[in-house]
Amino acid sequence: MAIECLVLGAGQEVGKSCVVVTIGGKRIMFDCGMHMGYHDCNRYPDFARILAAAPETTDFTSAISCVIITHFHLDHIGALPYFTEVCGYHGPIYMTYPTKALAPLMLEDYRKVMVDQRGEEEQYSYEDILRCMKKVIPVDLKQTIQVNRDLVIRAYYAGHVLGAAMVYAKVGDAAMVYTGDYNMTPDRHLGAAQIERLKLDLLITESTYAKTIRDSKHAREREFLKAVHKCVSEGGKVLIPTFALGRAQELCILLDDYWERMNLKIPIYFSAGLTIQANMYYKMLIGWTSQKIKDSYTVQNPFDFKHVCHFERSFINDPGPCVLFATPGMISGGFSLEVFKRWATSDKNLVTLPGYCVAGTIGHKLMSGKPTRIDIDKDTHVDVRCQIHQLSFSPHTDSKGIMDLTEFLSPNHVILVHGEKPQMAFLKDRIESELGMSCYYPANNETVSIPTTQNMKISATEKFITNCAALQARDSLQKSDLISSIHLSGVNEDERLAEGILLMEKSKAPKILCEDEFLKLLGTDRHSVQFEPLLPSRIEEAEAAIVDDLTSE
Repeated sequence: MAIECLVLGAGQEVGKSCVVVTIGGKRIMFDCGMHMGYHDCNRYPDFARILAAAPETTDFTSAISCVIITHFHLDHIGALPYFTEVCGYHGPIYMTYPTKALAPLMLEDYRKVMVDQRGEEEQYSYEDILRCMKKVIPVDLKQTIQVNRDLVIRAYYAGHVLGAAMVYAKVGDAAMVYTGDYNMTPDRHLGAAQIERLKLDLLITESTYAKTIRDSKHAREREFLKAVHKCVSEGGKVLIPTFALGRAQELCILLDDYWERMNLKIPIYFSAGLTIQANMYYKMLIGWTSQKIKDSYTVQNPFDFKHVCHFERSFINDPGPCVLFATPGMISGGFSLEVFKRWATSDKNLVTLPGYCVAGTIGHKLMSGKPTRIDIDKDTHVDVRCQIHQLSFSPHTDSKGIMDLTEFLSPNHVILVHGEKPQMAFLKDRIESELGMSCYYPANNETVSIPTTQNMKISATEKFITNCAALQARDSLQKSDLISSIHLSGVNEDERLAEGILLMEKSKAPKILCEDEFLKLLGTDRHSVQFEPLLPSRIEEAEAAIVDDLTSE
């Protein structure tokens, strides 16, 4: 049996994560994301390839055993309402409780930005989002789910964002883990990823920072705070483009604490009403946060920020310094783009990019080298005079974290997704040379076939078991003979060797027989061959007979 992995998204790129894995005839879709850098058919995975790989059916519900969503980020869930309500998948969908609670907020916020603000054609409606989420089955961490008779799944804590999970899946003896996005180090509001040591044929891991080893968290925090404080103390405005869930809460905790210690009166704003809802859920789901947050919760909820308040659109042109968190991250559209257009033209202002930006977004253009001009579209451009500050507050693990997790789980094979091709090639070489594991990094729409080890259950006849027990009893009485045989055969001292015949018949379970049982089954008698040593005189007689035969011919 083999594991077939069809990569529909995040193959040699970051965006629209979607991998369809076939194990023992069961197909699992891991994540169903969209690409933030595209606004055409490349935005979603090519779902038609699923049916092409499943000629036995013509609909997605029959082709896919289940869909598993690892977390609420759009590049992992953004295509789900389209897949269910437009493409017609009606099978089971699994995600954690926080993901189910927060995903509708992210999906609707994105839909409104794309349709209401950018005027794009609607891919799915708000009602579609609600209908999609009604199909979701929420799961808890380490809860074993029997999807059907053969398929078992289990979720593990991934860090990254609230509710993110790594997923274990098993069919028969074939087992694998799909990590989604994860973080191997704790931060201010989430703990580090946690998983058991499992026997795996395959690990599919994200590789966003395949070549990056980060500085200490405290050093990065100090650099970020120093840059922000310097800008506002000189009268500038700071734009922090971020998604409303995840890094937003992490950085709000950091700035709120710093403002309190430094007694700063400069306003910190959040642009999205969505964040008010998000913080409400963060307060409700406190059990999914870090231990430090849980401990402090008894005194004060850390998501009740003292210095962060709501931003009105009319504040954009107000004079004076401020810090603004604006959505979406990557400046891919929406309010963060609107603010960027206004503030980027002043050299007093600062745009700080706290995480990864996908190719094709304005955030990525800013990170690729400070440009003097950004073309928004064919009719709009922005002269960029502001300061650009890039600092990794990304919730993804770094290269060391990927290697540590891979070594800990010790799978037979590794597939890298959710990364850039040159960095993935570098990490593949490290995994193969340092850990001795086969590693692959397929492109989108490629399939990788992974061989699996298969254990076979074999029954034994009563007579065979009795003979084994008798052999063990005899060996215990002949300890000295056993020791001498150990040195000859190379077996461990506590092992016992027994001979039998493995019988495998079509449509029957395999079993082990004794030799005489097998002969009886065949209906034949035992045959034996005896060899006797030839005496020298007999050898001479045999040689003479052969010579005579040759001469007579």
